[in-house]
Amino acid sequence: MTKEYRFKGFGPQGKLVQGTFMAESSKIAKGNLARLVNKYHLRISTFEVKKDWLYKVYTPGKKKPFAGRQSAYSKKEVEVALRKMGYSKFTINPVLFDLPTRVGLGDVMMFIKLSTTMLRDRMSFGKILEMLAEEQENRGFKEALLQIESQLKGGAEGREVFNRYAHVFGKFPAFMLGLATRSGNMAEVFEATSKFIERDMEIKKNIKKALISPMFAVLATIGAVMYYVIEIFPATAEMFLKYNMPLPPLTKGTLALSDWLAIYWWAIALIVAVPIVAIWRWWATPKGKIWRDSHLIKMPMIGHLIHKSSIEIYFRVFGTIYAGAGDNIETIRTAAEACRNAWMEDRIKRVTIPLMLQEGEAFVPAMEAAGVFTRTSLTRLRTGQETGNILQSAQQIATYYEAETTYKMNNMIEYIQTIVGLFISIAITFLTVVSAEIATISPPTA
Repeated sequence: MTKEYRFKGFGPQGKLVQGTFMAESSKIAKGNLARLVNKYHLRISTFEVKKDWLYKVYTPGKKKPFAGRQSAYSKKEVEVALRKMGYSKFTINPVLFDLPTRVGLGDVMMFIKLSTTMLRDRMSFGKILEMLAEEQENRGFKEALLQIESQLKGGAEGREVFNRYAHVFGKFPAFMLGLATRSGNMAEVFEATSKFIERDMEIKKNIKKALISPMFAVLATIGAVMYYVIEIFPATAEMFLKYNMPLPPLTKGTLALSDWLAIYWWAIALIVAVPIVAIWRWWATPKGKIWRDSHLIKMPMIGHLIHKSSIEIYFRVFGTIYAGAGDNIETIRTAAEACRNAWMEDRIKRVTIPLMLQEGEAFVPAMEAAGVFTRTSLTRLRTGQETGNILQSAQQIATYYEAETTYKMNNMIEYIQTIVGLFISIAITFLTVVSAEIATISPPTA
């Protein structure tokens, strides 16, 4: 969970210095502080983390105290704030168990959509932040909005403020919201950002339907079949063995399989679990993510749709910020980070951007050299470059791939669901036939 840290100390000439920064853990925070100390030759006197405090205020004439929650670096800060408000009798205690509340993408999208509507009604952005923070149920999101409103009111630069809360909004939405604060049309930028988030959520939902949900259905079916074969079936079939009754071939084979699984189930579990855990851990590394995404797009049936969805997101982000960013390299880099494909991001950063910066290569040839874009998208970009309208070409590519991937993904989901349904039907048929075969067993005649 990202927290805010504050340090106080003295510079080389003995001048008092103070600063704050965000970090995901105390270890990372200490590393950041060490770099600041080495760079500026500081002597640190205090290093504090902002945390929540619970307070109760007792007022004359009221039987029950009123309680509240406040973020501060120390108990003393909360006490000073309460005394400034005129209270003298109160108790302050730290929050002992503070479970992090994750901000969902849906909450961010709703915030952006409501902000867009209010901005079109010419309401000030500071008032919008204050109103939406009061209506926000997620405590972490509420505090983030209030802090952003306070920092913007204090004169802080919008991009710098929103980048501090990239862990709340997401990297690209935070970049876009910061960009909107210095643009001439905040409502338009907000609307484009909500469109991106909405489309991103739709793509994730479709991928979940196409891959994750069928996978769990198949695993649940395999687990049910194994439980029946190992536990339930032997309890019935072995009863006939006590009386030396001849067993039909399917029943006999299933009973042998049950005995084998009962002995070696742990070996099978290890053979399956160890590679899955190892691959999962490797995929959490930067190199693992690149390898995973480079092979994910090569999967049969669904791989090319995932690839085209990433290209769609890339050009949707590129087209959204191309006109307002003022820096083409920054636009290319931000779009690569937002495309949800580590392999594409790596190729664009290591091939396209260096070609443009170091060798002065034109935009389209540098994009082609990365080897991550389809021939259709490169042809459309080349046409846009020749006509001087790259922005329109990027928007057309995003629109085209949105229509194509939406249609084909829906068909693919239906196809995969049919295959999964067929697999489950075969499993149920197997269990039914094995169970029915037991009924044909009869004791031998005298």
